[in-house]
Amino acid sequence: MTPQTLSNYLRELVRHKLMYSTMIWGPPGIGKSSIVSQIAAEHGQDFVDVRLSQLAPTDLRGLPVPDNGVSRWFPPEFLPRDGKGILFLDEINMAPPAMQGMAQQLILDRRVGSYTVPPNWFIWAAGNRKEDRAAVFDMPAPLANRFLHLVVDPDFDSFKGYAMAKDLHEQIIAFLSFRPEILHKIDPQQPAWPSPRSWELASGLHKAGLDIAPAIGASATAEFEAYLAVYTNLPDIEQILLGQGEKLRFTGEPSQRYAITVGLTMRSGEVSHAMNAFRWLSDRAGAEWVQLFAADLLRLLRQRGKVGMLAELTKADPQFTRFFGEFTELIGPVGSKV
Repeated sequence: MTPQTLSNYLRELVRHKLMYSTMIWGPPGIGKSSIVSQIAAEHGQDFVDVRLSQLAPTDLRGLPVPDNGVSRWFPPEFLPRDGKGILFLDEINMAPPAMQGMAQQLILDRRVGSYTVPPNWFIWAAGNRKEDRAAVFDMPAPLANRFLHLVVDPDFDSFKGYAMAKDLHEQIIAFLSFRPEILHKIDPQQPAWPSPRSWELASGLHKAGLDIAPAIGASATAEFEAYLAVYTNLPDIEQILLGQGEKLRFTGEPSQRYAITVGLTMRSGEVSHAMNAFRWLSDRAGAEWVQLFAADLLRLLRQRGKVGMLAELTKADPQFTRFFGEFTELIGPVGSKV
């Protein structure tokens, strides 16, 4: 499944209060823990992230303390004791068998030692697969059989929505729109390689004017830097957004077209800018580019709380109404408040 599909599935588990232990499988850097953290925040849940690979069995079970001739286990302070939330056991299959055995008690019985998981806490876990070239141990069959198993793979469209919401650098988004296959590319010979997580780091470095190779590696950086040459021949995006782009043309190279379309989307800070960009593209670009702009724009405006304003403005333009009608699954009926 895609990261977006995973997010939707997890939301439904929380919404229906299905307290099933859930295991999320996927390659490193895809954002598994970020998705779980986001789900917790959306639902007003606490979030406890436990990295099992970094713990010893006594760290999870607690320390034995004598009490009237009987040993009692004092549980660690990081385990939840009340409220509601998600107890997230990350890197579970990177933990050695003894640690997995201790986690098995927590997952199967919702208790370990003297500790009991509060009733309103979900227990979810995540790990990498062997094919991801991660140093993982086999998961015991009794433990695996108690989980729901969700497998997530890299997906550019899911990442693009996240990147726009997080205001990643538009040049990073445009480059990956042009080269989506480089979104996630493990290189076991190099310490730095491209992944959704490392591209987000690269965006921060790029905004600061720093080399992004420490985040994504030399090979991906060389491709990105070569791509930046397209920005020397782009039409003036600010003029287009202000409605002054009559004499500007939509260039022929796909690499440049991605740069223009993403730039128009990311810089449409006002609904009037978005409408000017839409008119300009509609007069010059093929339907696929107008569709790309519209889909990304609606997603971005929803995130910025401006979809209702756009819907109201489309009432005055039949062309807008017809076109945006294709995307009512994103915003509801054209003209409605969202």
